[in-house]
Amino acid sequence: MPVEASIFQPIDHESVADAVVERIEELIVSRVLRQGSKLPPERDLAEALSVSRPKLREALRRLEDHGLIETLKGEGSFIAQLTNKAMSPALLDLFSRHGEAFFEYLEYRKEQEAFAARLAADRHTEFDAKVITQHLETMRVAHEAHDARTSMEADIDFHSSIVDASHNTMLSHMMSSIYELTRRGVFYNRDYLRAIDGTGEMLLAQHEAIGAAILRRDADAAEAAAREHIDFVGDSFRKGEEQQRREALAQKRYALANKVTTH
Repeated sequence: MPVEASIFQPIDHESVADAVVERIEELIVSRVLRQGSKLPPERDLAEALSVSRPKLREALRRLEDHGLIETLKGEGSFIAQLTNKAMSPALLDLFSRHGEAFFEYLEYRKEQEAFAARLAADRHTEFDAKVITQHLETMRVAHEAHDARTSMEADIDFHSSIVDASHNTMLSHMMSSIYELTRRGVFYNRDYLRAIDGTGEMLLAQHEAIGAAILRRDADAAEAAAREHIDFVGDSFRKGEEQQRREALAQKRYALANKVTTH
């Protein structure tokens, strides 16, 4: 579904095509337009910007030459895939096979999300607050319904909404790449984390603590809660892995003991 044409304002500029390019680039930088967003039909977009369709086509060609949009025949123009290309498929596959990369991923997330939570506490708007609250409510409902898929999506959307509420566009673009990898399960399987006794309730409580601190504009508490959350995730995984190791050893001992007694 295309984005609403109303987000585009009329152009009043000597170089019309340049002005159109600049206007759309500003919307991409601020993440109003995100990768995969479908632009409105040409007629609607030209009308919204108050430019002629030939000038609009010229601007869209420039944006396409710059790698910012892609036009698919019969489908329209879309914002190009601008992130998620920092790592090759081979490197992502390598990370997924080596557990220690997961803890480096958490180390990175902790610093960035603590920073985002602090900024969000200071900068969030009324609309940001509504979005954060909505994602928290979705998590609560999904948790009670034992809906793992919806819970995972709401979890990622919640963290993403905090980054957006930081109103730091560089942070938003960088973290959108990280969250996409998280969504694809490259670094860890959230179902595994939730399967560890008690973590589901703790994760929900931590998310609520982060959200509450942001909404009451307590930057120190928001940052501390974000750090505590990521530390808890890392500690839970270490404990879960250690328990799995003990279980595997216990099973080997049992199998060996049975083999000895049957001979």
